Amino acid sequence: MDSKYLFLLQLGIVLISAHLAGLLSERFKQPAVLGQIIIGLILGAGFMEKTPLISEFAEIGVILLMFIAGLETDVKELVKSSRSSSLIALGGVVLPAFFVYFGMRLILPGHDSNVALFLAVVSTATSVSISVQTLREIAQLRTRQGIMILGAAIIDDIVGIILLTLLVGVVRPGAAGSILMTVLKILAFFVVLYVVGKIIVTVLRKLERTNISEDKLITWAIFICLVLSFTSEEFGVAAITGAYFAGVIFSLTSHKHRVSHEVGKLSNFMFTPVFFVSIGMDIDLGAAFSALGVGSILIVLGVLGKILGCGFGAYLTGFDRHHAIQIGIGMIPRAEVAIIVANLGLQMSILTDKEMAATIVMVLVTTLITPSLLKWSFSRDVKPQEAHSS
Repeated sequence: MDSKYLFLLQLGIVLISAHLAGLLSERFKQPAVLGQIIIGLILGAGFMEKTPLISEFAEIGVILLMFIAGLETDVKELVKSSRSSSLIALGGVVLPAFFVYFGMRLILPGHDSNVALFLAVVSTATSVSISVQTLREIAQLRTRQGIMILGAAIIDDIVGIILLTLLVGVVRPGAAGSILMTVLKILAFFVVLYVVGKIIVTVLRKLERTNISEDKLITWAIFICLVLSFTSEEFGVAAITGAYFAGVIFSLTSHKHRVSHEVGKLSNFMFTPVFFVSIGMDIDLGAAFSALGVGSILIVLGVLGKILGCGFGAYLTGFDRHHAIQIGIGMIPRAEVAIIVANLGLQMSILTDKEMAATIVMVLVTTLITPSLLKWSFSRDVKPQEAHSS
């Protein structure tokens, strides 16, 4: 076999491994992403080297993943519960970030402040998909607590992306200018994004009166996603930020379900699994074992920060102590956004394999403990509190 075609075999092995590992993970009632990361760890331990093609597929995968996350943002539902969700989200961002940053600086004083900042941002995001999946399985998604968890988790991700955008601009190696210049560039990017978004939404709403073919719609959606991702990089902002808000723009039109469905199929079958497998392949298992100390700090302080911060925010908005704790528990899991932020820090040479491995440990543990904790907390309710309009 001609060696120049070896990449076909390698890509095929990664895809089928991701598929089988995801199925096995789901068989144990866990998200497919866990199995994909674990199989990546196994492949990277000596079975296969990460090639440039796999890296490029992974880059496309993370961009499409964030595009879909934007598409799944329900802006109207977010507005309905904005006050309560915002206060819950604020607590869920501030307290974990505070705990992790100062925990890293005090417990492991040798760490650079940029490392502590990145890990603080890593600790802020909540996995919407894991929270929704867990609440649906225990039939609590329509309770008032479930709605608050969903709204706050969405806001958490948005705030996390904004914090990441600011952090990347400040600490990017070789970046010129002051923090003020960085903030001005970020503001300029969002102004451009707003103007472009208004134009795109207007055009798409006019096209709603025509029978635009699905192929053309999906092609234009992916084109806009990639262009905004490139544009965000040109403004010194992470490409995933542009991809996310490209999804938000499409979420404001009637085309969002078609786009989400079709792009989701492309992403889930081909690109996003490669991203999660590649994350595992990047991890040095030796470094992972040595990262148990940092991982333990992330887990303990991150979990406490979410329960106390989100729980206090819920308590201030009228929930009793028990239901506030339920909301705090529902905000524990981290997954895609935490991995994306840590992976970006690794690419920028701010985080090392050790911190990346610690993030993976945190994702694995928080994802595994949340379902059982949620079941336990809701099992104490005599009668679930049904959601009501506020």
